[in-house]
Amino acid sequence: MPKIVETSGAERLSPAQLYTPCNPDHLPFAGSEELVDIGAGFAHARAVEALRFGLDIRRPGYNLFVLGDTGSGRHAVVHALVEAGRKRNDPPSDWCYVNNFAQATRPQLLQLPSGRGRALKEAMQGFVAELATAISTAFESNDYRSRIDALEREYKKREDDALRELGREALTRGIALVRSEDGIGFAPLKDKDETMSEDEFAQLPEARRSELERVMEEFEARLTPLVREFPQWRREQAARIKTLSGDALRLAVGHLIDEIRPAWADLPAVTAFLDACLEDVVGTGEALRETRKGEEEMETLLFSGSISVQRYLVNLFVDNAATDGRPVVCEDHPTFQNLIGRVEHIAHQGVLVSNFTLIRAGALQRANGGTLVLDAAKLLVQPYAWEGLKRALGAGQVRIESLGEVYGLASTVQLEPEPVPIDLKVVLVGERLTYYLLAELDPEFAQLFKVAADFESDVERSAENTLLYARLLATLARRESLLPLSREAIARAIEHAARLADDAARLSTQTRRLADLLREADHCATQAGETRIERHHVEQALRAAERRADRLREQQHSAILRGLLLIDSDGTAIGQVNGLAAALLGDFGFAQPVRITAGVRLGEGEVIDIEREVELGGPVHSKGVMILAAFLATRFGRLTPLSLGATLVFEQSYGEIEGDSASLAELCALLSAIGLLPLAQSLAVTGSVNQHGAVQPVGAVNEKIEGFFDLCRARGLTGGQGVIVPAANVQHLMLRADVVEAVAAGRFAVYAVTHVDQAMALLSGLPAGTPDAQGEVPEGSVNYRVAEQLHEMAAARQEFGGVERKRKRPAKTKAAAAKEAPAADHAPETPPTGDGA
Repeated sequence: MPKIVETSGAERLSPAQLYTPCNPDHLPFAGSEELVDIGAGFAHARAVEALRFGLDIRRPGYNLFVLGDTGSGRHAVVHALVEAGRKRNDPPSDWCYVNNFAQATRPQLLQLPSGRGRALKEAMQGFVAELATAISTAFESNDYRSRIDALEREYKKREDDALRELGREALTRGIALVRSEDGIGFAPLKDKDETMSEDEFAQLPEARRSELERVMEEFEARLTPLVREFPQWRREQAARIKTLSGDALRLAVGHLIDEIRPAWADLPAVTAFLDACLEDVVGTGEALRETRKGEEEMETLLFSGSISVQRYLVNLFVDNAATDGRPVVCEDHPTFQNLIGRVEHIAHQGVLVSNFTLIRAGALQRANGGTLVLDAAKLLVQPYAWEGLKRALGAGQVRIESLGEVYGLASTVQLEPEPVPIDLKVVLVGERLTYYLLAELDPEFAQLFKVAADFESDVERSAENTLLYARLLATLARRESLLPLSREAIARAIEHAARLADDAARLSTQTRRLADLLREADHCATQAGETRIERHHVEQALRAAERRADRLREQQHSAILRGLLLIDSDGTAIGQVNGLAAALLGDFGFAQPVRITAGVRLGEGEVIDIEREVELGGPVHSKGVMILAAFLATRFGRLTPLSLGATLVFEQSYGEIEGDSASLAELCALLSAIGLLPLAQSLAVTGSVNQHGAVQPVGAVNEKIEGFFDLCRARGLTGGQGVIVPAANVQHLMLRADVVEAVAAGRFAVYAVTHVDQAMALLSGLPAGTPDAQGEVPEGSVNYRVAEQLHEMAAARQEFGGVERKRKRPAKTKAAAAKEAPAADHAPETPPTGDGA
């Protein structure tokens, strides 16, 4: 017999081990109204410390990622800390976009102290409102008109004088200077005041015609350079008029700018903008004269060059006048443009146009100088939003551009606003998996988000934390304007928090689910006309919530009772064990028994997981099967090769199976099939095993016990029914009251085991078989019968293999045998293969 190792000592759990109540007598208050408020941060000391560090340090890259379970109060804690810190600082600057008079497609950015952006905007609105009137007044004044008329007369006189001198000289030579639609030229004179027609000129003697033609050519040559000077004279005239108009405008408009300027003397960028406005008014001159647009038509201003008095307005891009301390922005829809800003367009005469007044701030600009809170999951699903955020944080500035520009899809001229420098904290709130994936796959993530605030999933259920938890429940009730809770109701809610944590010694930090429970308990109390939430209201709310989510569980339960799903809860069977499978549907979890069977035959020691073969078994489940196969080989195949082939399957399971919590049940079914050991079907089994047969804890142990209990109760409790669980899971038990009552009455049992031998002893009713000093086990024990059957299978396989070799070996002649004999000394040392190896 092979030497084996066994452990013993399965424990039947007492009712006190199945549920750890919160004694209301240990709560030093009568109701929640006596408790002072507390935030959820008491349960997340490590995360709160990280948040404070990340929010306080003003260095590049120290943005924060808040990771933890959904509903654990992450957003509430973040907002509480951010709100507490922001009022200690002055509000950040205002930001304005103004027209770039040199290049309209590149609006300029102005930074102003908080509140002064609005003042500048209003000042320039007043300037624009008066500008049109001032321009009209300047151009319509008598002085301006008289000076313009004088310049025009001067130009006219200069041109006329030049032509008149040339015309007088031409008259002395028999030709005249004439003007026509075709221009200025010379014609021969008929008499003193009349020129010849072409026919008359043709009748002149040849000598006379030649003479006149020669004279006209001579004067044409003198006229040409003179006429070429006229455009230059006109340009000079236009320049003088423009200068005159500029002087008139400067005189009419300058006082408007001078009235604004003193209030901004401390801001050179603003005074430079005011100077640019004045110079642009002077430079554009009469182009502004026809502009009479009202402010409501501001958006029709085109950046492509149209002249309008609206070009002097100010776009108050970010207004922090009403901000108390640093801004806090929570962007619920973090698209690319909602983060970095956008340039809006309007339809004008059939085309989309824009200008600097249509630039809109994104969350990054609004939170500049403060804190931006984003949901990581929402951010990562938006096209280019994550890349845009990283680029802005890495560059320290936000460049507003459209997705079309980013992807190179836009070929039209676009506004290119001056980038906004940023200095802010970005707080991403997400799941742990999201954080670890980003840290692993994105090389820039660690540089930009150096602080991780990891929220706890649960806290220790100590006396101190129990009192703090009571205050948290009272705070949640007051925040939701609920009825006050009695001490007993708080105790029941604390017990439920332990159940949510799947640990009697821990309390869940799922404040969302607790708040939902309190709201529903408040509804029950209100419906009953009560003025206080009592324990039975909490229990009523729990039952109602379970009832709402219980359809699928009831359907499965009914299928078992009707015999559609084959599950036995009494009798015995070989190679068959009741396993327990858990399912989580949203916030509702339940478990049902599932039949696990094993089949054994002669083979080469292979254990086949049918679920894996058909790709319904997940990797963890497959690992569990491989571990139990390793245990079997280690224990029983140390000196003798295993000569079996085995199969394991979850019967009537048609979906994916994952996890190793059924590996103990699978191993028990396999040992039963090998040793031909009948196992009790009145017991269900959960737990995982390692290679040495030690039983390891699993999840959802409460739901699994209750799932088998519900089936047994429906069929009738006999006192012999129960569940085998890992001993390490005893500390997690927070079972329903009806299960605890049945155990106390001896009608149901929960057993805790630490080794597979203990589980087999309970299921088979036989001793596991403790080895003696020589490593031998008593006859009739579980391990003896398993080893005995394996020994018989090995002998049968060896015998069968020998017979097969003899039967397959071909007959040889003496000559052939003699011919092969000399080669025997040179045969390779590789051993033969096949069943007889």
